[in-house]
Amino acid sequence: MGAFLDKPKTEKHNSHGEGNGLRYGLSSMQGWRVEMEDAHTAVLGLPAPGMTDWSFFAVYDGHAGSRVANYCSKHLLEHIISASLGAGGTKVSHAVETVKVGIRTGFLRIDEHMRSFSDLRNGMDRSGSTAVGVLLSPDHFFFINCGDSRAVLYRNSHVCFSTLDHKPCNPRERERIQNAGGSVMIQRVNGSLAVSRALGDYDYKCVDGKGPTEQLVSPEPAVFEMVRAPEQDQFVILACDGIWDVMSNEELCEFVKSRLEVSDDLERVCNEVVDTCLHKGSRDNMSVVLVCLPNAPKVSEEAVRKDAELNKYLESRVEEMLSQPGEEGFPDLVAVMRNLSTDHGMPTLPPGGGLASKRSVIEAVYNRLNPYREEDGNGAELEYHW
Repeated sequence: MGAFLDKPKTEKHNSHGEGNGLRYGLSSMQGWRVEMEDAHTAVLGLPAPGMTDWSFFAVYDGHAGSRVANYCSKHLLEHIISASLGAGGTKVSHAVETVKVGIRTGFLRIDEHMRSFSDLRNGMDRSGSTAVGVLLSPDHFFFINCGDSRAVLYRNSHVCFSTLDHKPCNPRERERIQNAGGSVMIQRVNGSLAVSRALGDYDYKCVDGKGPTEQLVSPEPAVFEMVRAPEQDQFVILACDGIWDVMSNEELCEFVKSRLEVSDDLERVCNEVVDTCLHKGSRDNMSVVLVCLPNAPKVSEEAVRKDAELNKYLESRVEEMLSQPGEEGFPDLVAVMRNLSTDHGMPTLPPGGGLASKRSVIEAVYNRLNPYREEDGNGAELEYHW
């Protein structure tokens, strides 16, 4: 279930890069969780013969610790490449089915390899991790999913593909769990684990007479291949359930599209996604990787102008509310947000993000103008608690 902090940790880890006709940005935040258990991978140009024009991106959402997620972020790709090498061990076959088999085999191999780690084998560390990724060749997408993190492809201004979450209540997953002697209670494996496929989680992988893909929790990924459409493909998003808990596929893609029309800084766009999800109520760790393809939305002067006008409008409304305190004094930030949510004269808010996506703009003005902000002993301003 996970424990929570008194206030969220909002510091972010960022990265970005460009190559192979792609641009990517990523952002991760601990949020309300006591520990940061997410990890990620971003590789432009794979370290294998004939694969310099391939790329790989993934997000890992750890649970019960970060050990498995961190190890997979560093080593899963090498297991996939190793499993995909031909008999001579020098060249990866580019045949679609061979690549898909290599991905599945790589997952099973790293899961078996980690089982040998003493802390995981003896139960001192009971961690596990989801894994969602995309392997891009010059001609294909290979979408990879094990657990309930998710990948989406935005093509021709529509969500044209999404991976399917592996949840215990899914009929196929429930059947495997029950065949392994387990049960699904409160939508969890044996009433405890919320995902039915994951790497690690060896407490759920010790049923005698059952193979690795027949256990209560399976390490086998679902792999989907799609032919790339360069004139239509716009971007791919990979994210953990801390993002998807509060935004649908369509909401997130429309929000990202609107932000790409305002800024070409992909780290900034990913930071806005994470901040918006925090303000929408996500209580989990949050990680998002945005991979922009050549036909991704471009910055629009009109969109930049409208976004600036919206920010200016919000700033003026907050100033107005704080300049005219009511009988109960100055409104708190919650009251300001509530008043703005019923403002019918407001310019159009970012699709998918709504007022939550402008929380930082509103909060900055509020904190600047609020005459009752507390100070600590060193005179430094304390964060306003809401």
